[in-house]
Amino acid sequence: MEDADLHALIAKFDLLLQRLEQLKAENRLLRANEKNWREERAHLIEKNELARHKVEAMILRLKALEQDS
Repeated sequence: MEDADLHALIAKFDLLLQRLEQLKAENRLLRANEKNWREERAHLIEKNELARHKVEAMILRLKALEQDS
């Protein structure tokens, strides 16, 4: 293998290593974002359930008031 070929191969290898590091960093960022989205989703589901229970309780109270009248 000639020196020029070897240098070209080394340059390509270095580029691949750089790209690998970029992809690893991007993957870490995407995983962190996914974790945040999942936590936010769980929180919103919890808030939605709480609101649903409150509305159901209000409806039951209104029905009870209506029956008492």
